[in-house]
Amino acid sequence: MMAKNKSVLGIYGTRPGVENAVTAFKDAGFSNSAISVLLPENLGSKEIATDKATKAPEGATAGASTGAVVGGALGWLAGIGALAIPGVGPFIAAGPIVAALAGLGVGGAVGGFTGALVGLGIPEYEAKRYEGRIKKGGILVSVHCDTSDEITAAKKIMEQTGAEDVSSTSESSADVKTNDPSRRAAGSY
Repeated sequence: MMAKNKSVLGIYGTRPGVENAVTAFKDAGFSNSAISVLLPENLGSKEIATDKATKAPEGATAGASTGAVVGGALGWLAGIGALAIPGVGPFIAAGPIVAALAGLGVGGAVGGFTGALVGLGIPEYEAKRYEGRIKKGGILVSVHCDTSDEITAAKKIMEQTGAEDVSSTSESSADVKTNDPSRRAAGSY
């Protein structure tokens, strides 16, 4: 059974929990480009450190323009970079959520982070709850799923690795806006 453009989301309280989840997703066959992680930059650790002066260690991935250096399981994720989210703070982000937040213009978005999450297809009440958790240092993990089996597997992995507030959502509302050719042609300014 197909479940087009769904995401499973959860909040983690610790980086080791996120590392365990990412490893479990990798082992379960999820693509690194299907997994998004959004974590406060000030959570400083050996795995993630802002390193502007020295070269990135072997096997680490440097963020786009920030010098954020990510290693360990998180180094496997795609598109690592840093985002400043108004009213929420500086974040290190990886995966499709980076493009989604940047594409929604989160830098100056009306409604800020909650508005960006709603744009991804998350109901507003859940988006506000996630924003509240993230402001308190929670780490958002999102996994893009194409089938109902993937949704079930992703929820199970999140529950087994300690995620809280696990939910799934359809991204169809966001897709309609971005995949309409007439809007793309007229609105690219």
